[in-house]
Amino acid sequence: MTYGPSSILGDVLRNKQAADVVHKYLPGLPDELTRVQFMHGTVEQVTGLMTGIRTDPAARAALYAELATVEETPDEPAAPIELPVPSHDYEAADVPTGSAALLKPTQALRWRPFELELHGPAHGNPFTEVVLSAEFRRGERTYVAHGFYDGDGVYRIRFMPDAEGSWTFRTSSNARSLDQIDGEFSCGPVTAADHGPIRVHGTYHFRHADGLRYLPVGTTAYAWTHQGDELEELTLRTLAGSPFNKIRMCVFPKSFVHNTNEPPRYPFERSDDDGFDVLRPDPAYFRHLERRIAQLGALGIQADVILFHPYDRWGFSDLGTAADDLYLRYVVSRLAAYPNVWWSLANEYDLLWAKETADWHRYAALIREHDPHDHLISIHNWVELWDNEAPWATHTSFQGPPARTAELRDRWHKPVLVDECGYEGDIEWGWGNLPPQELVRRCWETVVQGGYVTHGECFLDDDDVLWWSKGGSLKGRSTARIRFLRSILDDLPSDAPGIDPLPSDFDVLVGGIEGRYQLIYFGNHRPRRRTISVHPGTAYHVDIIDTWNMTITELPGTYQGEFSVELPGRPDLAIRLRAVQHG
Repeated sequence: MTYGPSSILGDVLRNKQAADVVHKYLPGLPDELTRVQFMHGTVEQVTGLMTGIRTDPAARAALYAELATVEETPDEPAAPIELPVPSHDYEAADVPTGSAALLKPTQALRWRPFELELHGPAHGNPFTEVVLSAEFRRGERTYVAHGFYDGDGVYRIRFMPDAEGSWTFRTSSNARSLDQIDGEFSCGPVTAADHGPIRVHGTYHFRHADGLRYLPVGTTAYAWTHQGDELEELTLRTLAGSPFNKIRMCVFPKSFVHNTNEPPRYPFERSDDDGFDVLRPDPAYFRHLERRIAQLGALGIQADVILFHPYDRWGFSDLGTAADDLYLRYVVSRLAAYPNVWWSLANEYDLLWAKETADWHRYAALIREHDPHDHLISIHNWVELWDNEAPWATHTSFQGPPARTAELRDRWHKPVLVDECGYEGDIEWGWGNLPPQELVRRCWETVVQGGYVTHGECFLDDDDVLWWSKGGSLKGRSTARIRFLRSILDDLPSDAPGIDPLPSDFDVLVGGIEGRYQLIYFGNHRPRRRTISVHPGTAYHVDIIDTWNMTITELPGTYQGEFSVELPGRPDLAIRLRAVQHG
């Protein structure tokens, strides 16, 4: 057997003769190969991403031909990591059942995390050798919350009670001292600031558990929690003054252009000799993450938590099956009680070449098993769309043109979030150097078609702090216009779940609420007049919206049937129709 385009790059590079061939045709590989997932891609996949050779068919053919002259080196696969089976012999038989010290508050608040703190054994590896859960009960309703080891002999079980009144709990564990500990607590009323986790509502939209409408207006700062306290606190202050109520963010640090700094902490214990011990999460790392998520919640911002991503130089994108599952159980058990958490299985899942379709389904099942509160789950694409027919996918998280929003709604009958439609900025690549007008147009195009949109920006700076990855300060001009768009959304009729696409003309997009409300969006067209036809018998107020200059001009009187609206003949305009309310 010889090497070729379907050979795995990592296998090729382990053969010196084949590696020399690769480096001959890919001289930039040492600099560009900063992402672990490249090692799991085929030579064809990698050359399709590399600058130069991806647009040179002759060079690719020559590479493949020369690789075909090299005999493959038999490769002994590394033994997979295996987790120990938790045993009831973890603690000695003379350890009294339920003897671990328990600390807990006597009072909980509805839709706030409630925590049991247990002081128990620390020998061996408690991350893998101890299983712990608790059944929480109120009347006939029961929930199982899974516990986690927080270091130094401390175990925690977190739960988010969803109803006022008396609750009881009882633990279960293979560690005798942690088993069969029971108790009760009282859940008090919700505070004015708490509305509960987000749920899908009306097929295509969202609302909080208490019924309050939620209209996502998101942003992206993938690695903002990996930058140190000074920059992270600045990011929080920026978010507090922004229009954004959702943020996409990674659990793991990121390695990519403008993301070359080392994080201040790592998700697993490590040593200089042995590297990362992926069977021992670092509790301090996850305490830091959950503190930031709680701070987002206090600002009214949902944390769209990305569990895996391909931009990796440490090996976190491919921990192996057993360690992947251990990590997911750990992070979900830690975070599920926070009401503002969403689960994103991956950013650009189709670049995580070490993972198969079955892996993603397994991850989703594992999350569902360890999340008693049923937070939203999605998976985000690079090029190849995930099949969101999967019952665990609560909504579509999409990278691509907003023009597909209505199509994707119709395909899967789920909410559509265009989580990556491009970035305002001035970096080298086209995805990150959109003018602000273009990003604002894409936001409006998404919303009018009944979807929701996520902002991002990538402005070069001497300190290499770009909002899209590290957070910091917002510098673009689109943010103010997105704030204006959010004000338009917030002003929808209070009983409407959101905007749905309406029958549109060939040259404009129309969305709204049938018979009650319309947004007619012209984008970069600039008409001086528009003739509109609505059902006779319903009178409408008519507003001209300038989406760039952020103005609303209400026309005098009311309109019905067929009528014409005079317009100022410039781009970025919309017409809003609001049915006259009687009585």
